Amino acid sequence: MAKRVVLAGGTGFIGQYFEKKFRKAGYDIAIISRQEPHINWNDRQRILKAVDGAALVINLAGRSVNCRYNEKNKKEIMNSRIDTTLIIGEAIEKCQNPPPLWINSSTATIYRDAMDRPMTEDTGEEGDGFSVNVGKRWEETFFSFKLPSTRQAALRITIVLGKDGGVIPVYQNLVKLGLGGKQGSGEQMFSWMHIEDLYRVVRFIESREDLSGVFVCGSPNPVPNKELMRLLRHTMGRNIGMPATEWMLKAGAVVIRTEPELILKSRWVLPSRLIKAGFVFLYPTLKLALEEINSRQTKNTNTA
Repeated sequence: MAKRVVLAGGTGFIGQYFEKKFRKAGYDIAIISRQEPHINWNDRQRILKAVDGAALVINLAGRSVNCRYNEKNKKEIMNSRIDTTLIIGEAIEKCQNPPPLWINSSTATIYRDAMDRPMTEDTGEEGDGFSVNVGKRWEETFFSFKLPSTRQAALRITIVLGKDGGVIPVYQNLVKLGLGGKQGSGEQMFSWMHIEDLYRVVRFIESREDLSGVFVCGSPNPVPNKELMRLLRHTMGRNIGMPATEWMLKAGAVVIRTEPELILKSRWVLPSRLIKAGFVFLYPTLKLALEEINSRQTKNTNTA
């Protein structure tokens, strides 16, 4: 009988990738989401049935933060993370055969705007503001559950890169439009992770019964924004890109209904615990990651 993985919030960019990978590895998949035909978040009995006896539960649920932070959106962003984490935790508490591992998403944005040094699990300093508070409350809710038969790991995920979604299409469109120069000062750090390495982190933690707690999920080689844009131009064969000043980004964010901090905040984190535990990255540098993504996109275009 195949092992079962529960993917909560499994219909997004990361969830769809995980579903494909776990199915290929021979797992049965149960998806909890608001979309048909998956298990609905309101159906607590089906959620309990899916979780009970599962080999692994992964909660990726949460409304996108790519929006303006008005009161309505902030409430939805916060509640979509807290409520779903509570539902999963309460289901595991009721299990006769609880899953041995529960992995919950968190965010590397929990750390302060860092230009002076990288943040790690041991030495990082939490920041302030709405996005930081989301991360804090998310983790507080997750670790409020005391589950003696279930290991718990919170993944402080950085910006995830892959060919089918995330921020890559947005940045590529900017480069195509000739707007592929630095953004703001260009010195703000860009912490990132290839989606394949994120999947491999999940499998790594699954295989290591001694690992639990908080893990930064990001490449060991963050880069400044100006280097990100240079590498994007290089992989796309574009030599020139117009820069965007801070005031331009703030004005543009209003027009496209998002927050400028998504680009201007310096996210500088390092995966200290993963490295110490022996995890080896398949895509440790941004150059390797972008080349792989670009080659897959080119291959898909040529075979379409």
